[in-house]
Amino acid sequence: MNATNRPHPFLRWLAGAWSWIFLIFMVLFFEIWARAAYGSTFLLNPTNLQSILLAAVQPLLLALGQTLVIIAGGIDLSVGFTVGLAAVVSARAMQALDPTLPAALSFALAVLLALAAGLGVGVVNAFLVARLNVPPFIGTLGMYGVARGLGFLAAAGNTVPTSNPVNSAMGNGFLFGLIPIPVLITAVVVLIMHYVLSQTKFGQYTYAIGGNRQAAVRAGINVTGHTMQLYLITALLAGLAGVIYTGRFTAGAAQAGEPTLLDSIAAVVIGGASLFGGAGTIIGTVIGALIIAVIQFGLVFINVQPFWQFIAVGLVIILSVLVDQSKARVMKP
Repeated sequence: MNATNRPHPFLRWLAGAWSWIFLIFMVLFFEIWARAAYGSTFLLNPTNLQSILLAAVQPLLLALGQTLVIIAGGIDLSVGFTVGLAAVVSARAMQALDPTLPAALSFALAVLLALAAGLGVGVVNAFLVARLNVPPFIGTLGMYGVARGLGFLAAAGNTVPTSNPVNSAMGNGFLFGLIPIPVLITAVVVLIMHYVLSQTKFGQYTYAIGGNRQAAVRAGINVTGHTMQLYLITALLAGLAGVIYTGRFTAGAAQAGEPTLLDSIAAVVIGGASLFGGAGTIIGTVIGALIIAVIQFGLVFINVQPFWQFIAVGLVIILSVLVDQSKARVMKP
């Protein structure tokens, strides 16, 4: 593209910042609605803000792992029921350990077992995709079913309640009476993941594999080993989401992560990642998760039937894909 045909700098900026602009637009829309209809505030109410952030926690944790996998040209459909399996394992462990051990130790052991359960799913995914070259969609879809069945078997088809006070404090406590503990945990994970993806060789290798797998092999990158690590990280984050779910609801449920599987993928796509691999950022994924959470909470806030949430999020996904296609043309030098 020569200089005369090069797009205007404003268009290039708009193409790169559309998700931020859309998030601001949605917040302003609900804020104006709240002031006009209720004479109150939408975002400046601490309770509303806490609710939005808490709603974003689980899909964001899943989306952080999905970001790595999608950038590398894969996908993980098993994370939803990996959350449920980890939640049930955590709850079952606390049920068994609470009568005999201090609450803090019981909770710590339950967390380790839940993360191990999540990693177990990740190990199988990694082996199928990286070692046996099973297409990621098929391999992780198979583990979706396996994790789902194991979760329901471990829960005996029921919700598994817990009474561990440390678990409840982790899921429902606040730092300084203002910041929910699950949000704080997620923020720490976001910072770590952002650093790893943007500032380390691990992140560079992830982009290289997604951009051109064969070129990455020729460059000496251990593509098989690196891909396995990506699926293990994704599963570990799903296990962490399961632990947080058990804390928030003081119970484990096999279906705990089912509603947020598609939201996690949507957050990555809305945030600017390409499903073909090679593009995406952690910050973009955070914005995508916040957009979904604002839409979902905002529609409830203005008394719209919850079923419209699915339509709204679906339309945003379609819009994000169209914008991504246009951005690919606009951002060409």
